[in-house]
Amino acid sequence: MQKNTPLILLAGLTPAQFMRRHWQKKPLLIRQAVPGMKPLIDRSALLDMVESEEVESRHIVRKGEKWTLKKGPMSRKSLPSLKTPDWTVLIQGVDLHNDAVHALLQQFRFVPDARLDDLMISYATEGGGVGPHFDSYDVFLLQAHGQRKWRIGRQKKFELQEGVPLKILKAFKPEAEFVLNPGDMLYLPPGYAHDGTAVGECMTYSIGFKVPRSAELASELLMGLSEEMAENAGSSLDVIYQDPSQAAAIKDAAIPAALQKFASQSVAKALKDPQILNCLLGETLTEPKPSVWFDPPDQDVLSAYAWPCGVHLDRRTKMLFDAKHIFINGESFRAAGRDAKLLQKLANEKFLTAKEASGLTDAAAQLMKAWWEEGWWHPSGLIENDLT
Repeated sequence: MQKNTPLILLAGLTPAQFMRRHWQKKPLLIRQAVPGMKPLIDRSALLDMVESEEVESRHIVRKGEKWTLKKGPMSRKSLPSLKTPDWTVLIQGVDLHNDAVHALLQQFRFVPDARLDDLMISYATEGGGVGPHFDSYDVFLLQAHGQRKWRIGRQKKFELQEGVPLKILKAFKPEAEFVLNPGDMLYLPPGYAHDGTAVGECMTYSIGFKVPRSAELASELLMGLSEEMAENAGSSLDVIYQDPSQAAAIKDAAIPAALQKFASQSVAKALKDPQILNCLLGETLTEPKPSVWFDPPDQDVLSAYAWPCGVHLDRRTKMLFDAKHIFINGESFRAAGRDAKLLQKLANEKFLTAKEASGLTDAAAQLMKAWWEEGWWHPSGLIENDLT
C-alpha cells in the first residue's frame, strides 16, 4: 500500500501521517470514511452464523444492571425477537467467511499484516451494547448500518465490575460523545475506554489488531524451540555432558555447579541463533486460528488444472516473509533470488499472474502445488502445461 497517498478512509490523511499522528497515540473520528456504506452481509446471513462451529460468536443481553453472555455455536431460534431491545450478537472473524468483508479488511493493510487480526461484526437492537470497556489493542469502529452512540474517554482507573460475565469498567468517565452514521468510523488506541450503544437496529464493523504479550510470545517461541531441539537430539549438534574433573561427592544430593552451567549454556546456545527465533516467530504469526479449516480441491479439479496459472491466496491464508524466509499458515520455507521476490509479491498482493507464476523455479512450483492441494490458494488464468 502506498504510504504517502491521502485516503478518504483516513479523513484525507496519508497512511504515513495517520501512523505518525494517531496510531497508538490518540483517537480520530472520521466522517464518511466509507461513503455510501451499506452492510456487506445481510442481517439474516450474519445471524445464521451463530450456528456454525467454525465461527466464534457471542450473544449478550442487558437487563438493567444485569448482563448475560452466551457463547456459540447456538441455535438461531434461541436469539430474541428483532423487536426486543438491549441485545447484541458479536460475530468474530467474518472476513474469513465472506469475500466482500475480507476485501474491506484489506483496506487497513497500511498497518503491517503481522499486526492485522480480523473484522468482527456487532449486530444490536435498540440499546444494545457490551458496556463501557477498554481494549488492549487498536481498533477501528466502522458503522455499517443504523446508528451507534459512542462515549469515549482516557481512563485512569481500570477496575472492573464484579459478578458480570463481561469486562465492564466500574467507574467509566467519558470525555466525548459521538453518534456514528453509516460510513462513519472511529479509531481508538489501546486502553482508550469506550461505550457504544445502538440507536435503533445497527451493525458496527470492528477492525482489530494482534497484540502479542511478551510472556505469551516467549512461551510460544520456547515451545517451538523445544520442538526444534528435540529434532536435533542425537545429531552432531547434540553435545553430551561430560565431567572428567568431577570430584567425589560430599553432599550426595547437591546439583553439580558444572551441570548447572552446562544447562545454562545449552539454553543460551539455542537462543543465540536469530534465524531459528525468526523462523519460529513467522510460524507463530501465520498459524491459523483453531476454528480455521481449509477446503482442498477435489481430485478431479486438481487433474483438470494446469501450471503455470494465476494464483489467488485463499482469504483464510496468512502469508508473511522476512529477508530469508517465506511463512505461510504456520510453516516456514527458505527462499532466495527470483523465487523470493515472486513469493514476497504473492504475500504482499495476494495474487500472481500466470506469467509471473511461470517464473518460479521447479522446486518453488512443486511447493506451490503442495499449497494448492492444501487449499491455501486458488487458480485462475490457466494455461496448458503440467506441473510435473
